[in-house]
Amino acid sequence: MSTPVTPALIDGEDVVTEATTEVRSPYDGRVVGAVPRLDSDHIDRAVAVGLDRHRGGALPAHQRAAILDRAAELLAARNEQFGQSISQESAKPIALARIEAARAVDTLRFSAAQARTLVGEMIALDASSAGVGKLGYVKRVPIGVVGAISPFNFPLNLVCHKIAPAVAAGCPVVLKPASATPLTALAIARLFEEAGLPPGWLNVVTCPGSVADRLVMHDDVAMITFTGSPEVGWSIRARAPRKRVSLELGNNAPVIVEPDADLELAATKIVAGGYGFSGQTCISVQRVYAHRGVHDTLLDLVAAKVATLVVGDPADPATVVSALINGSETQRVVGWVDEAVAQGARLVTGGVVGDDSVLRPTVLAEVTADMRVCSTEVFGPVVGFAAYDDVEDAFAAANATRYGLQAAIFTSSISTALRAADVLDFGGVLVNEMPTWRADQQPYGGLRDSGNTREGPAFAVQEMTERRTIIMQP
Repeated sequence: MSTPVTPALIDGEDVVTEATTEVRSPYDGRVVGAVPRLDSDHIDRAVAVGLDRHRGGALPAHQRAAILDRAAELLAARNEQFGQSISQESAKPIALARIEAARAVDTLRFSAAQARTLVGEMIALDASSAGVGKLGYVKRVPIGVVGAISPFNFPLNLVCHKIAPAVAAGCPVVLKPASATPLTALAIARLFEEAGLPPGWLNVVTCPGSVADRLVMHDDVAMITFTGSPEVGWSIRARAPRKRVSLELGNNAPVIVEPDADLELAATKIVAGGYGFSGQTCISVQRVYAHRGVHDTLLDLVAAKVATLVVGDPADPATVVSALINGSETQRVVGWVDEAVAQGARLVTGGVVGDDSVLRPTVLAEVTADMRVCSTEVFGPVVGFAAYDDVEDAFAAANATRYGLQAAIFTSSISTALRAADVLDFGGVLVNEMPTWRADQQPYGGLRDSGNTREGPAFAVQEMTERRTIIMQP
């Protein structure tokens, strides 16, 4: 029996092709759906439709806000449906998938608020004699067609972080979802239609990554918003110098644990942040710097908690760690762990793949900065420990990275916390919380190889609009 194909979407019309791509569960390999394999002609058509909508003028702000509010209501009512979709195509444990669906509702609501409150500013022209008698103001106008490229690890909420601010800003969107997880993106596009978004304002193209380059290079795309690997992201930036390119990329998130910290809290947060969704988030805990006075105690606490994690079927509400997105990623992470052990790291637990092909959650001790499990984003269920004697050394170790997304410190000292806020060179610094924590309305983003933008609807809308200065002479 053939697999049902979920059509792509261009100008409100279903798009199917003879060639299709199966979507399989990373956990057990079963086919969960299929999508058409679009080509560059489809991208050209989608961009042309978007450009036509842009030239025709943005929808009124009240209409954009109402669409986003209705979309939020529909999504809230279908949390379980979307949670199941996320889990089936990404192997995200169902408990976490349901949380993602709930967060996406907030993302839509915050975007609706931006649609209602997007304003410009007045210019005090009479502050100079030449401006006396003139009226000047600045309005925010949509930048144009937004090309959005989303990752596999948050197939709903990170899609919403791209399309919802674009709708709020009045921009048409051409969305290229991750090839591994396109079904949830197509479902949210249909939900936007149901919420009243007119045809052509959101187009979804399911194509291979090589074809998506056409979207990056297209002259009629004004902006690219990309979440993914630094290598791909900065390549996009280099090849599209005349476009606005917003990048949200990787990290190797550090956690510093001071001797005055609540170790039980720190251990709980490290485990949640390091192993949730098998470490496949760009702010997963990866490097733990523990003061030598508490290092062994903290390591034992973490190892004990890791031993209790449920590993396996993502459909089980108790599961925390399931399969990585594909087998090659599993083998890569195992290779990095083996390499670290060969270089002197101590394997505390994990590091092996079970009969279910799931990499067991892994704890390494005595890691060093030159090991790939420290220097490069692992994107797997691996956390490495190192000891320090002085907190300034810990700050230096945390900062010795090409990334800069989020970092954390656990301490009961307000002065140490404030010092961390000053010297940790990251887009976000969290105190007594894991660096994996994110609020969808915060300015979220990083430095260096972690990106060049801030997400969160209020900040994304600014990126998706231009300032237009208006001067009036009565």
